[in-house]
Amino acid sequence: MPHPVTRGPTLPAHRSPYLPTPLDAFNLAPAEEARALLLRCLRNARWAHRLAEHRPYPDLGALLAAADEAAYDLRPVDLADALASESLPELPEDTYSAAHTALGAAHAAYEARFGHVFVIAPGGASPEEALDRVLEGIRSRLANDPEDERVVAAEELRGLARHRLAAHLGSMGTRATSHYAPRPGV
Repeated sequence: MPHPVTRGPTLPAHRSPYLPTPLDAFNLAPAEEARALLLRCLRNARWAHRLAEHRPYPDLGALLAAADEAAYDLRPVDLADALASESLPELPEDTYSAAHTALGAAHAAYEARFGHVFVIAPGGASPEEALDRVLEGIRSRLANDPEDERVVAAEELRGLARHRLAAHLGSMGTRATSHYAPRPGV
């Protein structure tokens, strides 16, 4: 009869060390740092303060829902402040000069009509399609009356803030974007 093999004490299961997520870092950051990150997503101090003060968020979905709610509560003056802080994005260097001219003219017409830069949330368009999407968006929205456009711009700004926030916290695997092109340093 063979002898039973005996084993020594069993080692505990190997656990990876806990690594904080970007959301954890955001939740634990000093309020000033959290507000600075938020202001890169939507340039309105009241919105950023509200989100920073309600931390911690249990997950990214809760933070994005709170960001949406805070954006819906923007007063007209807050919306104007956020829109005034937006800037035109830079086009990729390989964009044809005719596209620069067309986009510049469309932006100028939009800004003259509504008093702020055109904003549009990323809509899943490929980089090759983004310029066409923006031009089509500007041209179609130029027909809006100012009050209707204020509502549309607020919705686009809300989507843009949501996209930037998710990108900053790593859920999308991409860097935050401005209207439709990456902005240096954001």
